[in-house]
Amino acid sequence: MFLKTGDKVRVISGKDKGKDGKVVKTIAAKNRVVVEGINKIKKHQKASQDNPQGGIADVDAPIDASNVMLIDPSTNEPTKVSFEVKDGKKVRISKKSNKPID
Repeated sequence: MFLKTGDKVRVISGKDKGKDGKVVKTIAAKNRVVVEGINKIKKHQKASQDNPQGGIADVDAPIDASNVMLIDPSTNEPTKVSFEVKDGKKVRISKKSNKPID
């Protein structure tokens, strides 16, 4: 997976197409990511000690990693990503600007 927690991404398909957000969590086994403020769902919660009132909460649901594109920090535009090994470390490279991302 080419995304990491904390990356800024743009949604390229689905109901939230065109919106930007920050990756909160990655689920590599299912190739999914949770993006802050994207793909909101309503979750019914039973009353508990932490939430004595219970009720309905808005929660960010995971979306497929193929539906988001990484935003290049140098140009603030969505870009494809390639990998290169530099000095023994695997580095993500922006295909638009050919500059390292991390």
